[in-house]
Amino acid sequence: MIIGAIIKNKQNILYGVSLALLLLLLKWLEWHFIIINHAFEIYAGAIALIFTGLGIWLAIKLVTPKVKTVIVEKQVFTGPDFVLNQAEVNRLRLSTRELEVLQLIADGLSNRQIAERLFVSLNTIKTHTSNLFLKMEVERRTQAIETAKRLGLIP
Repeated sequence: MIIGAIIKNKQNILYGVSLALLLLLLKWLEWHFIIINHAFEIYAGAIALIFTGLGIWLAIKLVTPKVKTVIVEKQVFTGPDFVLNQAEVNRLRLSTRELEVLQLIADGLSNRQIAERLFVSLNTIKTHTSNLFLKMEVERRTQAIETAKRLGLIP
């Protein structure tokens, strides 16, 4: 059935195939002339792409830091028989509320969570935290916790 249709339409199929080949030849010639007429632009564009890629690769290699693992060992002051070092509390002139805030900071609570737990405003907690940092001569929460544990202010 298919062979019969091919034989019947042989002239139409040959005509279609020859037109397709002619169109392909014309497009190839058009591209050929475009490439010849614009050879400099094509080569310049190719060189620009190569150098752009090379520049990006080189920038990534130069800017990417070398990862270095540093292990820091610190002594941890904990124990079930914790006794508050009252001499340090008196020396630093820490209030009971400041000690409470310090303990909650050590428990990992945020300022908002501490304010909710102690039923005070967020600004009050920020003030207590700022006072703690000044009295303990630290700049960060982690430093405050470490110093407090070392001085025996929190377990």
